[in-house]
Amino acid sequence: MPQDNQLISEQLARFVVWTKFEDIPPELVLKAQRHILDSVGAGIAGAVSPETKLLNKVFTICGETGGNAPLWGKGIKSSARNAALNNGVSAHTFELDDTNGCDHSGAVVVPAAFAALSLCNRPIDGKEFIVAVVLGYDLARRALESCGAYEPHNGAGWHSTGTCGVFGAAAAVGRLIGLDVERMQAALGIATSFSAGQWSFVHDGAQNKRLHVGNAAHGGLLACLLAREGFTGPKMAFEEVWGGFSKTFAPTTQDPEAWLRDLGKNWKLGRCSIKPHASCRSSHSSVDAVNIIMAAHNLQPSDIAKVHIKINPFVHGMCGGRKLDPMPAAQMSIAYGIAARLVFGGANLTAYTRTNRHDSRIRQAMDKVEFEIDPTQKDEDEPFVTVVTTKGEEYTERVLYPLGAPQNPVSDEALLNKYRDIAGMVFSEEVVEGIADFLLDLQNKESLDPVVKLLGSKPITTAQFDI
Repeated sequence: MPQDNQLISEQLARFVVWTKFEDIPPELVLKAQRHILDSVGAGIAGAVSPETKLLNKVFTICGETGGNAPLWGKGIKSSARNAALNNGVSAHTFELDDTNGCDHSGAVVVPAAFAALSLCNRPIDGKEFIVAVVLGYDLARRALESCGAYEPHNGAGWHSTGTCGVFGAAAAVGRLIGLDVERMQAALGIATSFSAGQWSFVHDGAQNKRLHVGNAAHGGLLACLLAREGFTGPKMAFEEVWGGFSKTFAPTTQDPEAWLRDLGKNWKLGRCSIKPHASCRSSHSSVDAVNIIMAAHNLQPSDIAKVHIKINPFVHGMCGGRKLDPMPAAQMSIAYGIAARLVFGGANLTAYTRTNRHDSRIRQAMDKVEFEIDPTQKDEDEPFVTVVTTKGEEYTERVLYPLGAPQNPVSDEALLNKYRDIAGMVFSEEVVEGIADFLLDLQNKESLDPVVKLLGSKPITTAQFDI
C-alpha cells in the first residue's frame, strides 16, 4: 500500500519486489498469457523486416555476435542487451503488437523479460515470468498516466512507448533477475536516462518509430544490470521536483499521484487491447465501423460510393494521411485501412505489402474516404463513420470499443489464427504450435527453457517481407 512518508520510487520498487503470483487475479493471468503469445508472434514476424536486418548488420559491424539470448526468428543468439533491442524492434515493426498500455507495452516488456532469462541466476517458472510481465505492463502505463495519459503526452510530440515503456521493461527485468528493493529503486531511476522518442516519424513513415520500442526494452534491461552492480539512480525521479520525470515530460498535464493510485488493485494490463488489424490502433474504430455497416446491410465493396469520417483533430493529424510509401505511412492511414478492407477484405499484414499497396484499386478506394474535422470532439473520442451507397443510402456507425479491446475482445480462435498467420511466415508449423501450446499454459510450466529453445529455432525463410 502507498505510504505518504516514502518516495514514489521506493514504493514502486517495493511493489515490484514483493508482489506475489497469488496477488494477481486469475482472469488477469489468462490475459497475460494471451498478450505474451501475441507479443511473441509479432516479434517472430518482425524477423523478416528490414529494420531487424539492418540492426543485425550493425551488430556484426560492431563485433557483437554470440551470446545466450535468441534473436527471435533469426536462428542465432546474441547478448541479452542485443536481444532486448532486436526483439523489441521486431515486435513493433509491423504494427501487430498490443496497445493501450504505455502505448505498446507488450513489444517492450515481453522482449525485455525474455532477454533477462539469460541473466538469471535462479530458476524461473511460468508463474514468476507472468508476475514480471504483469508488473511491467503496470509500471509502463503508470508512467504514461503520470504525464496526464496518452492524448496530452503524445499530443505534445512524445512517443509514449519510448518515453514510458522503459519503466515497464525495468520492472519486468528487475523482478526476474532478483533485484532487492534498494537496487530496484535505483534501476527505476536509472531508466529515466533511456526515456526517449518523438512523433516526427509520422510525417514520412521513418523507421525510427520501431527503434523507440527496442530502445525502451534495452534501456530497461541495462538499467537493471547497472543497478545490480551498484550503479545509483535518482531517488526523486518521480517526485514533483525540477528534473522529475512527469514534471519534465508533462509540465502542464502531470499527475504524479497516478504512479501509486490504486496500486495493486487496478492492474493496467486489464485495459490493454490486442490488435486484429496491422495498423495504428487509432485507425481500427473506422475500419470496424465499415465492417459493421457492410455486414448489417449486406453491402458489397462495389455498393459503396463514399465513406465520410467525422474525426477529432488529434487523430486526424496522426492518421489522416494518404501516403502509400513507405509501408509505415500506410499503416498510419485510416483511408488506407478502409481501402484495404474494401479491396482485400481486411487490413491484415498482407494487405500492406508493397505489391498490394500499389494495386490500382487501392487508390480508387482511398479516394472514396473523406474527412470532416470536428473540433468539438475530444482527442480520445472515436470517429463517426458514415457509409454512402451508390443508391444514396446513408448508414452511420460509431465504434466506441474497437475489436480487441477488453470490452470487445478477440476470441481465442481469432488470436491463434492471427498468431499462426504471422509466426508461420518465419517458423515451421511444429515450432509455431509448440510456442503457442507452451505460452497459453504458461502458468503451469516449471521452466521457460523449452520455449526459449523454440524461439531460437532456425527460420524456414530469411527472405525480407515485401514492404
